[in-house]
Amino acid sequence: MASTTFFTQKIPSVSAIFSIYTSLSAFTILFRTVLNELIPTKVRDFIVSRFKEHFSSYFNPNFTFIIEDQCDYVTNQTFRAAETYLPTLLAGITTGSLLVRSSNLKNPSAKPKFGIPVNAKISDEFEGIPLEWTLLSERNESPYQSRPKRYFHLTCKKEFRDKIMSEYFTYIAKASVKILTSRDNLKIHTYDPKDHSWESAIFQHHTTFETLAMEPEIKNTLMRDLDAFSNGKDFFKTVGRAWKRGYLLYGPPGTGKSSLVAAIANHMNYNIYDLQLQSVQDDAMLRQILTTTENRSILLIEDLDCSGADASCRKENKDEGEDGENQAKNNTKNPQVTLSGLLNFVDGLWSSCVEERIIVFTTNHREKLDPALLRPGRMDVHILMDYCKPNVFKKLAALYLDYIEEHDLFEPIEKMFLEVKATPAEVTEQLMVSKDPDVALKGLMEFLESKKMIEESEESEPKEAEE
Repeated sequence: MASTTFFTQKIPSVSAIFSIYTSLSAFTILFRTVLNELIPTKVRDFIVSRFKEHFSSYFNPNFTFIIEDQCDYVTNQTFRAAETYLPTLLAGITTGSLLVRSSNLKNPSAKPKFGIPVNAKISDEFEGIPLEWTLLSERNESPYQSRPKRYFHLTCKKEFRDKIMSEYFTYIAKASVKILTSRDNLKIHTYDPKDHSWESAIFQHHTTFETLAMEPEIKNTLMRDLDAFSNGKDFFKTVGRAWKRGYLLYGPPGTGKSSLVAAIANHMNYNIYDLQLQSVQDDAMLRQILTTTENRSILLIEDLDCSGADASCRKENKDEGEDGENQAKNNTKNPQVTLSGLLNFVDGLWSSCVEERIIVFTTNHREKLDPALLRPGRMDVHILMDYCKPNVFKKLAALYLDYIEEHDLFEPIEKMFLEVKATPAEVTEQLMVSKDPDVALKGLMEFLESKKMIEESEESEPKEAEE
């Protein structure tokens, strides 16, 4: 009886419980109202987020590195290294999708390349430490970049964070360099001003120094120079110069300037960034474009005398006709890209942003270039791409006529090259008429004789006018 009375006295009535609940509810509503009135929304959200972050990190045993595609003003080299390295780990992909790409226009049946789709997870292991990579993407708010912003998440156990920071990232950087050095396919990039990004395609130009029709002495000197540059990292560091090399290729149209660029790219195994200065709005945009290029690459700026960054672009010769006039009109639309802006990237402070870079300028008229571009130190090597000479002709004949070394027409044709200005492109066009050496060489001889008659008649016209 006593026990029953005790429990009856300890248990509150239903009305008492309801009264307590009502009081607590009223207090909660009052506290929330006061809190909302006194503390701004942003401060409340910050407190809540930090509270959640603290407890989630406390109970979460993992640590995540975030690797964005951009770092300050340039491409994040760690992101680029990961982008190069991770496709070698596709066997460890844990999600049920795979990116399949094929841009080989010359061989549609070639084996496609496999890549990492967004949100895919890839497993890796470094010295027994399990790692997980994830590629993520989100909308880019930058007015200079319309493409989505991409970044990697690298997750590991918290206790391995320091080791990953000090050793793993160095490991993938070195691995990516080896992959790029031995890459099978080169790429040629062009800048898209609408998307503010570089677009690329597989570069399959088959010209090499072996097949390049060029004066042997100039070719050998250039190859030695390129090899010395490639092995010159310590030298450039010792003398305090940016690791770059500049080449100016000048000469008439059709003398093989583009083919020489292809031979350099294949020899060095470098990608090409083909920049049309007419598509660049101003010097600031030019810096932003050039700093997003990669190491071990060729920056190509063709027809520099008509680029808009030089003093003027005068009308070309009769062979170029309307093209020269159209080019001049285009330059008037883009007066903001200045010569000083270009030079600042060639040999100014910004030239050190990318390492192991080759800069190639081409022009049909070196005499039109501003003297500042020709100053020593700007372009290290000037190479004249001249009209066809006997040595170049023999190389072309061997390439296009089944490696022929001797023919009765060789001597008269070689003599004609001393009297007539014919470009390698014109000679090649004649040699491709037939695989039969007799037919091809006879056609070339007739072409040169016709060209000689035209040149002689043009030379005689001014004399007759003077008389």
